[in-house]
Amino acid sequence: MNYLTSIKKVILLQNTRALMCAASSVQNELLTTQKVPWGALLTNRQYRSMPTHGIGKYRHLLPKTLPKKKKDKIQMKQIKAASDTEFGVLNVCVSGYDMTLVEHYSQYIHNFCNHLDIKVVESYALPTKTTEVMVMQDQGTKMYVDGILKTYERFVQISEMKATLCPIFMEVLLKNQPEGVQLCVKEHTEADFQSRFKARPELEGLIAKMNN
Repeated sequence: MNYLTSIKKVILLQNTRALMCAASSVQNELLTTQKVPWGALLTNRQYRSMPTHGIGKYRHLLPKTLPKKKKDKIQMKQIKAASDTEFGVLNVCVSGYDMTLVEHYSQYIHNFCNHLDIKVVESYALPTKTTEVMVMQDQGTKMYVDGILKTYERFVQISEMKATLCPIFMEVLLKNQPEGVQLCVKEHTEADFQSRFKARPELEGLIAKMNN
């Protein structure tokens, strides 16, 4: 029985192969001789149960992204007041004409505060200030620019420093102060916060007129 069934399968495969070859030859003859369009021969769709719409679309697979919000204007934080044992918010200002020395010294102060467990609120830089050095001629009254000096400023804002630690902190900073770099420690005020932003008097004047 198994032998007979295998023979039947072989004969069936041979017949189907012969039919497929005959059908392909007929299609080729129609296409070459009578110039029948290829779409006319493929009238029946083989996969009716499989819809083709949506193929290639991928946006539904991506995670939904929220629309970008406009950046709000930076608001000033409430300044922490000093107590009997701790200072409030202090600004350690480093300034000089050599940007490399100023930057490295401000990084040293930041790392030193972290080593002493002094809370560093933030570190930031102020816009570079440019100063023109004018020189008068030997004979005459005209002035000409002899040089341009650029002043770089870096701020390290600290808070909650203990009063007993302040003398040690200042002594170490002064001993490691580079030559040509100025050091200043003062309390943080609202004027220091406003100095970080570029003044726009024309815009402020228009806003004042609109409010009035």
